[in-house]
Amino acid sequence: MKKLLAGGLIAGTVIAITLLGAKDVRAESRIAKNVEIGKVDVSGLTSTEAEQAIAKYAEEVGQKQITLTTEDGSLTVSAADLGFTADAGDSVNTAVCYGRKGNLLERYSDKQAIDAGKTKCLTLSTTADEAKVLDFLKKNESSLVSEPVDGTLKRENGEFTYVAGKSGHELDMQKSVSAIMNYVASGDFDKTDKVELVTEEKKPRGTEEELSAVKDVLGKYSTDYSASSAARAQNVQNGASKINGTLLYPGDKFSVATALNPMTAENGYAPAPSYENGSVVDTYGGGICQVSTTLYNAVIRSELKVLKRSAHSMMVHYVQPSQDAAIAGTYKDFQFENNTKYPVYIEGAASGGIITFTVYGKETRDPSRTVDFESETTDTIKAETKIVADSTLPVGTVTQTSSAKDGLKARLWKIVKVNGKEQSRTVFNNSVYNPTNAVYSVGTKSDSSEATAAMQAAIATNDLEQVRAAAAKWKNAGAGTETAEDDSKTDDSKKNTTSSDKKTNTQTSGSTAKKSQTKTSTTKKNTPATKKN
Repeated sequence: MKKLLAGGLIAGTVIAITLLGAKDVRAESRIAKNVEIGKVDVSGLTSTEAEQAIAKYAEEVGQKQITLTTEDGSLTVSAADLGFTADAGDSVNTAVCYGRKGNLLERYSDKQAIDAGKTKCLTLSTTADEAKVLDFLKKNESSLVSEPVDGTLKRENGEFTYVAGKSGHELDMQKSVSAIMNYVASGDFDKTDKVELVTEEKKPRGTEEELSAVKDVLGKYSTDYSASSAARAQNVQNGASKINGTLLYPGDKFSVATALNPMTAENGYAPAPSYENGSVVDTYGGGICQVSTTLYNAVIRSELKVLKRSAHSMMVHYVQPSQDAAIAGTYKDFQFENNTKYPVYIEGAASGGIITFTVYGKETRDPSRTVDFESETTDTIKAETKIVADSTLPVGTVTQTSSAKDGLKARLWKIVKVNGKEQSRTVFNNSVYNPTNAVYSVGTKSDSSEATAAMQAAIATNDLEQVRAAAAKWKNAGAGTETAEDDSKTDDSKKNTTSSDKKTNTQTSGSTAKKSQTKTSTTKKNTPATKKN
């Protein structure tokens, strides 16, 4: 009797399952109740509707802001910026077929689960673009971790004081990328929006023991700015203060332009004369090249490695040819590297009309060895005379607006001596300084077209004698023409000349001090004069 009953039940079950499987699964069939693909409820949807629901979900998750955190800081980024994608794979097809396909027992089991209201969860693969994640972390590492603060030195009252550094962190890129990828793959975006990145401690440079070795004078140099205007003196002093206290570890590079810029009033500079396109104009920071030049001479006596140095376009008065180092925008800079095995400290001071830079470090050079530098002029570039027409001045006017000064070519020799005996003499750099041409402005304004034409013809010859002769002939031509000045009163005879000023530069190489004196003559004029940066 029991067997019969059991047989009847089994037979009934088979019939029920067979009837369920007899219905075709069509493209427009709707998904059974309580079916989810990932976090997306697709119950009652067609396959097309389910795909649309998943695409909408992926778009919403793409806008989700994920907070990346470290012990130093945090940064938010959208999932889309990390290359987020969602892939349902075969899950949509599986959802449509759920309860409709499979062997008899599978269909029966699915039908029972559907009727019982049990949730069927299917896979939705979520991922990020690993390359984009790594690129984002590299570009934004500075916002997520703090750099270590190196140990340094302070110099007060002629003594060094050690200042301890502070540790920082750096991202462990591989582990941090994995943490983000795992978070995205989990799909648990509603549970948390934070990912903790993995960092490593980054130790500061400069122990007290290491920095205590910095005490020897490796090189020292001074130049005189006492004849400068108040504005130029301000620039020199401001520039020296910005370099003072610089500590460079072995291998560190230094850019003077980076240290001194921007040349603005807000950064402590005033307008003062400087060279620009072969002429002298007032610019913020005028005179700053004297700071760079003085440092250059201290650095080369310390025998640090010069990476970049440019000569001025025209000669300066505070050092010999080829001993200068110009600063101009981003195309002229003085850069050098600490190529020693120990840190070096740069002290800069400017007061009383003297600017001095001293480079301290650990002296490892032979005390019997000295280094000196010698300037040599190799060629002279003759200045020219240029005559320009000025339609605002009356015919007959000849005015000198710029005095002639020859340019030159020069080179700097590095001379090494041991026990006072010269061991080597090598060319250290080569420089070219442009001449300053004599410029004369000649008036062509006249009511007489003949006079104007005659003056223009004379100007075209660029011959000063012909121009003066024409000016004398035509200066009274034309009813509206003013009588021209006697040209003998408008050129060189009107200039006043002062005696040469003596400039003294003091230099120290290693433990040996040397003094040299250089005479520089300056000429004051009633007309605009060439000024030196």
